[in-house]
Amino acid sequence: MKLGTLISVFFFGMIGGTLRYLLGLKLASTGTILVNLIGSFCLAFLTYYVIERQKLPAWLSTGLGTGMVGAFTTFSTFTVDVLGLSTFTDATFYLLISVVGGFLLAYTGMILGIKLGKVGDRR
Repeated sequence: MKLGTLISVFFFGMIGGTLRYLLGLKLASTGTILVNLIGSFCLAFLTYYVIERQKLPAWLSTGLGTGMVGAFTTFSTFTVDVLGLSTFTDATFYLLISVVGGFLLAYTGMILGIKLGKVGDRR
């Protein structure tokens, strides 16, 4: 791996982790759902629009995807939040919103990225 790519992942990881932390402070468990849903959309959009179309240099695409979005989303906090919920119904609702919402937003990001890429290809 190239040094520039490592620096990019480090730098953007700091940004993503900091944004996640700040949203978590403001919104508690809701912040975890929010960052994971936003992250699902952003990673799919980045993958299908920016990365596949090579709109950015590889070091920057890796920094944004792996570094920023990877640090922004968090499976470990998601798991702890689910375990900390007081009722089975609350935990089930939280899981459904996170998993189904994540898939739907990732799909939306993918479709938007593909469509925007096709518009750009026609120009």
